[in-house]
Amino acid sequence: MKLKFNLLSLVILLVFSNCQNDNHNPDLPHDSTFYIDYRSLKGLPDGVAVIELDPEAPNFGHISSKLELGVGVLPHHLYYNQTANKLYTTALGGSYLYQIKTGKDKNGQPQLVDATPIDTGENTVGENLFFTNDGRYFMTFMGGAGGQKDGSIGVFNANSNQLIKTIKAPIQDNPNQFIMYPHGISVNEEKGIMMVTSTIHPDLTTGMGNTCTLLDMNTYELKETYLVADSQTDMSSPVEVLLLRGKFPQYALATTMLGGDIWIAPYNAATKKYDAFSKIFDGSTQGLGWTLEMYIDDNSKLYVSFADPGKVLVFDISNLPQLKLLKTLTADKGAHHMVFFKTKKGKEVVAVQNNLLNIPNLNSGTISVIEIETGKTLGTVDLRTKYGILPESIEGTNGPGSYMHH
Repeated sequence: MKLKFNLLSLVILLVFSNCQNDNHNPDLPHDSTFYIDYRSLKGLPDGVAVIELDPEAPNFGHISSKLELGVGVLPHHLYYNQTANKLYTTALGGSYLYQIKTGKDKNGQPQLVDATPIDTGENTVGENLFFTNDGRYFMTFMGGAGGQKDGSIGVFNANSNQLIKTIKAPIQDNPNQFIMYPHGISVNEEKGIMMVTSTIHPDLTTGMGNTCTLLDMNTYELKETYLVADSQTDMSSPVEVLLLRGKFPQYALATTMLGGDIWIAPYNAATKKYDAFSKIFDGSTQGLGWTLEMYIDDNSKLYVSFADPGKVLVFDISNLPQLKLLKTLTADKGAHHMVFFKTKKGKEVVAVQNNLLNIPNLNSGTISVIEIETGKTLGTVDLRTKYGILPESIEGTNGPGSYMHH
C-alpha cells in the first residue's frame, strides 16, 4: 500500500508540475488570443489590439495590448505573409498599409510593439492582400488614385515592402475589360491567374460595381471581365472572390455584398479562363443580405458570413457545382470576418467579428464565439460598450486563424 501511495503521489506531483510549467511556458501557442483591427467611437486613435476570445478563460474579452495607428486611419484587414512571420494591416485612411511588429510580454503573451507605414504610391483606400510563393504580394486599392471610376492593384516586393508596379485598367478606356473599385482578390499560382472584384466607390454612393476581372498574375494583362449579377443594371457589388485551388474543385466563388448571393464559375482548361458566373445561392430566399466573407476548412466546408441579419452559413462544397447547406450559425448584425480555434475544453468554435464599416444596423460592434457542432453561442464580447471601439477585422496571434480565406 505504501508503494502504491508513493507512485500515486509521484504521478500527481508530475502532473501538477507539468501544469505549472505549461502556465508559464512562453513558447506555448496562444491560440485563443487574437489580433483585431478597430476603429474608435470616441474620436481617439484607431489601431490594433490583442484580445482573449476563449469563453472558458477567466479573462474572456480582455484586451491585453493595444497599438494606436492614428485618428481616422481605419485599419481594415489583417494578414500574415506567406511564412506567417510578418503581420500586416491594410487601412482605409492614413498610409493605407502598415507592417505590424509583434512580440511577447513577460508572461509570454502576444504583444503589439509598433507599426511601420508602407509607401503605396498614388494608390489609396487599402483593402485586401494576397501573398504569393515567389516573393510578391498583391493589394487591392478601392480608391485607386482618387477618381470617380477608379481603382488599382499594387504589386509589392514581399521582402522589402517596395511597390514594384501599379496595375490600372480604367473602364473609360475599355468598358469590356477593366478594374474598378477592387476589393476582393484571389490567386491561383499553379494556373498563373488572379481575380479581383468590382465592389463600390469608397464613399459608398458615387458608384457601384457588378463584375469580377481575371488577370495574368505574371504579365498583369487582363484576360476577361465577368458579370456577377442578374443583369447589367443590377449593381450587386461583388465583394470577395475565392479561386479554389489545390485539392478543391477548380471553381471561382464570389459573394455579392448588395446582391446578398453566392456565385460560381467553372475553370475551363481549354481557354485557361473561367466560364460565365451563375448564381448558386440566393440569399433573399433565406431572408439574408449583405453577403461578405468566405472561409474554407480542411474538410470541404465553406463558411459564409451574411451581415444582415447576422448569420454564418456552413456549406458542403465537395460536390460542386452543387452547394449543400449544412447549418446556419447565428451571430450579430454585421457578421463579417471569422477565426477558428478550440477552447480550453476542446470545443471547436468560430469567432465572428460583427461590424461592417459602422454602417447603421450592420455595426453591432461585438465578437460572437459560437460552437460549430451545436450552433450555441458560448460567449459575446461587446466592444462598443466595453471599450468604445468597433472591431474591423480579426486574425490569429499564432499564425492565420483560418485554413483558406482568399
